[in-house]
Amino acid sequence: MDRPAPTAGSAERSAAPPGLRERLTIPVLAFGGILMAVMQTVVVPLLPDLPRLTHSSAGAVSWTVTATLLSGAVLTPVLGRAGDMYGKRRVLTGALALMTVGSVLCALSSDIAVLIAARAMQGAAASVVPLSISILRDELPPERRGSAVALMSSTVGIGAALGLPLAALVVQYYDWHTMFWLTSLLGALGVAAVWWAVRESPVREAGRFDVLGALGLAVALTCLLLGVSQGGQWGWGSPRVLGLFAAAVLVLALWWWQQLRTAQPLVDLHLVARPRVGLSHVAALLTGFAFYANSLVTAQLVQAPKATGYGLGLSIVATGLCLLPGGVTMLVFSPLSARISAARGPRVTLALGAAVIACGYVVRIADSRDLWMIILGATVVATGTTLAYSALPTLILRAVPASQTASANGVNVLMRTIGQATSSAAVAAVLTHHTGLVGGVPIPTLHGYLLAFAMACAVALAASAAALSIPGDKAPGGRAPEDTAHPDGAPRESPRAAGRAEGTRDDALESQ
Repeated sequence: MDRPAPTAGSAERSAAPPGLRERLTIPVLAFGGILMAVMQTVVVPLLPDLPRLTHSSAGAVSWTVTATLLSGAVLTPVLGRAGDMYGKRRVLTGALALMTVGSVLCALSSDIAVLIAARAMQGAAASVVPLSISILRDELPPERRGSAVALMSSTVGIGAALGLPLAALVVQYYDWHTMFWLTSLLGALGVAAVWWAVRESPVREAGRFDVLGALGLAVALTCLLLGVSQGGQWGWGSPRVLGLFAAAVLVLALWWWQQLRTAQPLVDLHLVARPRVGLSHVAALLTGFAFYANSLVTAQLVQAPKATGYGLGLSIVATGLCLLPGGVTMLVFSPLSARISAARGPRVTLALGAAVIACGYVVRIADSRDLWMIILGATVVATGTTLAYSALPTLILRAVPASQTASANGVNVLMRTIGQATSSAAVAAVLTHHTGLVGGVPIPTLHGYLLAFAMACAVALAASAAALSIPGDKAPGGRAPEDTAHPDGAPRESPRAAGRAEGTRDDALESQ
């Protein structure tokens, strides 16, 4: 029996029964997002032992985390733009392949320089979620898009919650290289699954890639995030940190000037200047800050010695299991987020999610001594994060043209990353200034943890306020603007029809 020919619009395609590959598109993309988050977290249980295992210093070992953060922040908007121009599936597959090659290098070597370089390669996988969300916009009909995007956004938290206990178990009972062989196998499976199940989107942005803009953004972000992540170790007033911040401001100003004068910029700053897009990015930064403090502080608090009077002295495996309910909650609540966004609009979902995050920190402030209360507070924060992170890409999808969704979501993920990096530095600064000696070792006090919770709570409330200030996102008749028109109000064709109008031929090739 012959397969039906591909149709022009998603509405027409939804009328025909989907084939096996189409049915697997969402699970495969979600698997890629979970795998990316797992890959980012698996190194955490190794950090205390890596100096001994690699014969290097603790400062050098910290770069196995910093390198991934920096490369992910730099490559996410760049690969998002490349996906819009050259094919989202193609770039997504390349990002997963780089992540897998990095894992193989980690499995083969104990040299710290090789490990840092390999972890930097794995940072490319940070672009998996925005690229996947853009593919879902192009491939799915509107009635299925909201729940799929919500699930894709939740994979970051789900993967992080799964990665920590999994890595801890492997490290505890096997050689540490085994963990990277396992992730290499999963990575290869992810690459093959995406190549087989995901069709190339025909929606493209014509023109040349802005190489100068990509280099400028890379330099500015590297200076900024390097200063933020290393400020605690080098000293916030040290010449190196101040020089990095000054260079970041200067390069960013030049980059901004260049982007405004380039015909086909890496980031459309005119689009970013629109309140619906710009305020969404601000909310993403604040939400990333508020969410990340939960993971940082919970892990340290439950592992603190019992001699502190508040610590539980848990192992790294038990710590990971404490965070596991939050990951399960994110999976369960992602469909609820889509339903709230469909009924009330994603800005309401975002505001509600940020408010729930704040409530979670109120629980943490009320009681951070009993294990069940700690797990409850962390799970409430994870629930709010699910609502907020699921709403953010929907806001972006409704505010930008179809041909710029990957790059726009890449910038949104970048803002979350900057928020997380800032949160890490701020929490470290608070805990460093509130320590007490336990057995001759400086340990953060409970008061320091409570201050960190209060800081994250305040930022979450600010994120909620920013979300409520975003202009309305509902079109007349209850339909999202992105289903009917460009953000400027001009009617547009369906994504596939638009892709054909731009002269793309990839869809026909991929359907062979």
